[in-house]
Amino acid sequence: MSDLFKKAISLGVGLTIVSKEKVEKVVEELVKRGELAPSESKALVDRLVERGEEERGVFKTAVQEQVQRALKELKVPVQSDIAELQGRITELERRVAELEGISRLEGTLPETRTE
Repeated sequence: MSDLFKKAISLGVGLTIVSKEKVEKVVEELVKRGELAPSESKALVDRLVERGEEERGVFKTAVQEQVQRALKELKVPVQSDIAELQGRITELERRVAELEGISRLEGTLPETRTE
């Protein structure tokens, strides 16, 4: 039984990259060799697939955290930084347009001529 348990654990760890079909094949082989009762095969497949999904979730989270850490170390701006800068640019453009309008009314800026 401990050998079967070791195989199941190894299979479970490898599920982060293995499809359900491959898991079913391995479990079928265990049944054919008599190392697993046919009545237990579906439950084992379900447990291993569930474990694989959990492992994929953990792996995805770890990768996302590493990417975020690398981006932060490289000082790559995040979406909120970009949105804030876009807002500031919009406000500055509005203020410049307002000041240009006032200056033209006062005659301090030369009008552009088109010939």
